[in-house]
Amino acid sequence: MILHWLDWAIIAVFIICSLAIGWSYRKVGASGLSGFFLGGKNMPWYLAGLSMVATTFAADTPLAVTELVAQGGIAKNWLWWNLLTGGLLTTIFFARLWKKSGVLTEVEFIDLRYSGIGARILRGFKAVYLGLFINVMIIGWVNLAFITLMQVFFDIPPDVVIWYLCAAMLLIVLYSSLSGLKGIAVTDAFQFVIAMVGCIILAILVLRSDQIGGVAGLREKLPESTLHFLPRIGVSNAVSGFGMTLATLLTYVGVLWWSSWYPGAEPGGGGYIAQRMMGTKDEKNAVYATLFFQIAHYCLRPWPWILVALAALVLYPDLGPADQKLGYVMAMKDYLPDGLRGLLLVAFLGAYMSTISTQLNWGASYLVNDLYKPFIEPLSGSVPSEKKDIRISRILTLVLGIIGVYVTTFITTITGVWEFIFQCGAGLGLVLIARWFWYKVNVWAEIAGTLTPFAVYGVLYFMRSRFDAALGINDPAQLADLHASVWYFDFGYSVLLSVLVTTLVWIAVAYATPETDPEKLRNFFNRVRPSGVWTGIGTSDNSKVLPLVAAWLSAVVMVYALLFATGKLILFGPADALVYLLSGTASFFLFRYFAKKGELFT
Repeated sequence: MILHWLDWAIIAVFIICSLAIGWSYRKVGASGLSGFFLGGKNMPWYLAGLSMVATTFAADTPLAVTELVAQGGIAKNWLWWNLLTGGLLTTIFFARLWKKSGVLTEVEFIDLRYSGIGARILRGFKAVYLGLFINVMIIGWVNLAFITLMQVFFDIPPDVVIWYLCAAMLLIVLYSSLSGLKGIAVTDAFQFVIAMVGCIILAILVLRSDQIGGVAGLREKLPESTLHFLPRIGVSNAVSGFGMTLATLLTYVGVLWWSSWYPGAEPGGGGYIAQRMMGTKDEKNAVYATLFFQIAHYCLRPWPWILVALAALVLYPDLGPADQKLGYVMAMKDYLPDGLRGLLLVAFLGAYMSTISTQLNWGASYLVNDLYKPFIEPLSGSVPSEKKDIRISRILTLVLGIIGVYVTTFITTITGVWEFIFQCGAGLGLVLIARWFWYKVNVWAEIAGTLTPFAVYGVLYFMRSRFDAALGINDPAQLADLHASVWYFDFGYSVLLSVLVTTLVWIAVAYATPETDPEKLRNFFNRVRPSGVWTGIGTSDNSKVLPLVAAWLSAVVMVYALLFATGKLILFGPADALVYLLSGTASFFLFRYFAKKGELFT
C-alpha cells in the first residue's frame, strides 16, 4: 500500500515529537540510577497511570482481542478480564507497600526481605530470568505482532520487514536510553492518547460503512451469542456462545488472578507496574496511579477494539483460524482515508514503542541494579560511579533491543509464549503475596514457589508428548480433540494441579528450612509497616484489614459494572446499561466509604 504525503507527514511529526520528549528529559535520566529507572521518584499519579496503560497496549493487543472475539464473541475476553480482581488487590493492598519499601527494583526487594546465601542466589537468578529471559520473550512476541501489522498493511516481504523492525527498535533505544523512565512515561502518555484516538476513529468509520450500517446493523448481522458478555459453562458453539469447562471457569475466576505470575499482572504487583508505583511522588499517588490503570485498562480501552473485531466478523467471514486476528489490520487498510491511515499507523507505532521502551528500561534495571552492581562490579574491582552506571544502563538497553530482535526470528506463535509463561508461573502468586504479611515465608519458600511450576509443567509436557507419540496422529485438530478427553491436559485442570502442588511445596519448605534472620525481618517490618502475622518481629496494625477488604470487593464490582455499562451503552443503548450504571455508582460510594475507613489515601 502506498501512503499519501499527509500520512507520511503525520508519521514524521510523531517520530520527531517522541525524540524531542526523550531529549528534553535527558538530564533526569542522567541524574543516577533512581533518575534513569524510577524517573526521579516524583511522577504524579496520572503520568504513572497513563504509562502503565500505554505499556499494556502493544501492537499485538488489538489483534489478540480481534482473535478472541472471532473465536468466542465478546465473552472470550474473560480470558484477560478475570485478572482485574488481582489488579485491584495490588491497588488496595500493595501500592503503598511498594512505595514505602524504597527499593529500586522488584528484584531488590528480595535483599530487603530475605537473608543469607539463598537471597543472593534468588536475586541473581531473577535478575537474569526476568530481566533477560522473560523480557526478550515479551519483546519477541510484541515484535512479531508489529511485523504482522507491517506485512499485512504494506505487503512487505518477510526478508525485508525485519529491517523496518530494526529501524523502529533503534528509534526506541535512542529516546529511552536518553531520558530513562521519566521521558518514557511522558512519551507513553503522548503515544497512548494518539493510539486511543486512532482506534476510536477506526471504530466509528467501520461501523458507519455501508457494509455494517451502524451499531444496529452490526447487531442484525451477527449471531446473538456473539454479543454475550458472560461465558457459558460447558458449551462452546455458535448457538450457545463461548463457554468453558467448569474447571477452567473456576481457574480463571477464582484461582488464576492470585495464584499465577504473569507480566503486568503479578499478584501483589511487580515488574513495570511496581516500577511505576515506586516512581511516584508518594504513597497516595502510587494508589491513585494503580487505580486509574485498572479502570482505564479494563473499562475504557477495549471497546473500540471489540467493535472493530465484531465488524471484522461481518466484513471478512472467510478468514481461517490462523488469520482471524488480521481482521483488524484489514479493516485499517480498507476503511481509512488518506491522513487517517497515517494516524492509525502512528497509533500502532506508538502502542508498540511504549511497550518496548518499558521492557528495555525495566529489563536493564534488573541487569544493572540486581546483577551488575551486587555481583559483577565487586569482582571487577572498579570504583562505583553514577556516570558509569548510567553508561552501562544505556549499553544494556541497546543489548536487550538487539537480543529481542534476534529472538523474534524464532517465535512463530504468540499464544504459545503466553501458555508457557502462565503454566510456569502457576502457583507462584500466593508466595509473592504472603511474603508481605507472614514472617514465616523465607527465601527457600520463594525459590521453591519459583521452581516447582517448571517441574509440574515439565512432567505434564512429557506425559502429553508420550501420549501423542503412542497415538501416532499428526493432525493438530484431531490431537486437540483427544487432549480434551484427558482431564490433566485441560488448561484449567493443569493450572489447578500446578497451583496445588506448588502451594503445598513452598509451605512445606517454609516450615522445614531455617527462618529469615530476625534482624533482617525487623528492618523490613520497620520500613514497610505491613499488616499480617509478624510474631516476635513487631506488632502489626490489623484494624484496617477488613475495611480494605471491603474496599477491594467494592472496587471489583465498580469496575466490572463500568466495563459492562460502557459496552451495553454502545451496543444496546441506555436502558440496557442502566442497571450496571446504578450498581457501579452504588459500588463507588461503598468503595469511598471503606477506603476512607481503611485510610487508603492517607
